[in-house]
Amino acid sequence: MKENTSRKDTLTPSEIAAFCAQMSMIVKSGISIAEGIGIMHDDASNPAGREIMSVIHGEVEIGSPLHMALEKTEKFPDYMVNMVEIGEATGKLENVMDALTTYYEREEAIARIVRSALAYPLVMISMMLAVIIILIVQVMPIFNEVFQGLGAQMTGFPLAVMNFGQALGTYSAAIVGVLAALALAFIVLRSTKSGREALDRFKENFFLTRGLYSKMASGRFASAMALMLASGMDTDKSLEMVHRLVRTPSVRDKIKLCQEKLEQGTRFSDALSEVGMFSGIYARMVSVAFKTGSMDTIMEKLAVRYEEETNTQINNIISIVEPTLVAVLSVIVGVILLSVMLPLMGIMSAIG
Repeated sequence: MKENTSRKDTLTPSEIAAFCAQMSMIVKSGISIAEGIGIMHDDASNPAGREIMSVIHGEVEIGSPLHMALEKTEKFPDYMVNMVEIGEATGKLENVMDALTTYYEREEAIARIVRSALAYPLVMISMMLAVIIILIVQVMPIFNEVFQGLGAQMTGFPLAVMNFGQALGTYSAAIVGVLAALALAFIVLRSTKSGREALDRFKENFFLTRGLYSKMASGRFASAMALMLASGMDTDKSLEMVHRLVRTPSVRDKIKLCQEKLEQGTRFSDALSEVGMFSGIYARMVSVAFKTGSMDTIMEKLAVRYEEETNTQINNIISIVEPTLVAVLSVIVGVILLSVMLPLMGIMSAIG
């Protein structure tokens, strides 16, 4: 079994899901894997995909197992390679490919929901910040010239805003450099295991993302367990594989505790409940499923429910954040303009 080391430039979840779906159809059709990979190679629509298929085809042509061919490309995640190896060893490659397709489609769906939910607020914030920066850097000095032309001076808040705008203009290169350095530091942080764990810890504990991140982590655990159990593995082996798969620190800690409880003789469903992996009705559903021998089915249902809850919660958060951002940024723009316009109107009235 391969260790879960990080691979460079791995395929996206949607690309992996598409590959697994095609491999499932190949296995179901009864044609050889080598012939099926050859067909996929001929149908590849881009050079990168064709190159990957070429490597896989070359390996299976010389008799290498599929999991070794996938590993050779260095483009597939280690846990996928491990699952394919298990499918080949147990003769359930078709089931594994179907389960992997579902798993990666769900991962892509969650990522797509998060991206689409964040896109509009980020664009809105960027546009409003641009308006505010232009206002304080370009417009405020013009108002200052008008005040000076009328024999008056800016004071108080308008003067502070104008001075801030001048400072932004003077040190704009340094500010851009600092922002670029922070962005680079974030990218470097994401590229290391310890950095990713630190970011995950922050998302778990930050009050705005704590509940949402907890649901997403539980959903990914349920989805991964459904994948492992459907592949014919027992609960102990499934937990071991999921522990390698998940990145969320708190979930990894709970899995470790669960494994310890299983070693002490605790039932699997009770261990999950005791470590707090699932709560309420979901914990009871797992307990019933364990007694009836339908753990893979119930884990799949839990994964779907958590996905729906995640989608709903993201939409609820966005429905609150969007109007709040518009209101706050609009008030900022309005306060800046009024702080200048009201004194100016007073001066004009006095002159009149």
